[in-house]
Amino acid sequence: MISWKRMDELRAELGDDDFEEVVGLFLDEVEGALQRLAATQSASALQEDLHALRGSALNLGMQQLATLCREAETMLERGDPGLPDIAPIAAAFDASRTLLAENRLIATG
Repeated sequence: MISWKRMDELRAELGDDDFEEVVGLFLDEVEGALQRLAATQSASALQEDLHALRGSALNLGMQQLATLCREAETMLERGDPGLPDIAPIAAAFDASRTLLAENRLIATG
């Protein structure tokens, strides 16, 4: 689900304070993106948000989240009927956020 190796590399590159800030910003951005994804009926807007979310997830080592975004992007690229289901993406994000909290990489409310 999460590449802890990538997380460690990123922490080493950025330092503890910047790493925590980057992860916090990512989590905030994802919540906003998920709200937009759930509300949009535009395939092009959906594809744009999915692509950005996938790239950010990969940079942070969130493999499952990135994979689900890519699968949804592929569905849109192929022109499959309807819009992709965002629920699995939201669930993967929630699970990743829980793992980050359990590993004390993010503060919990």
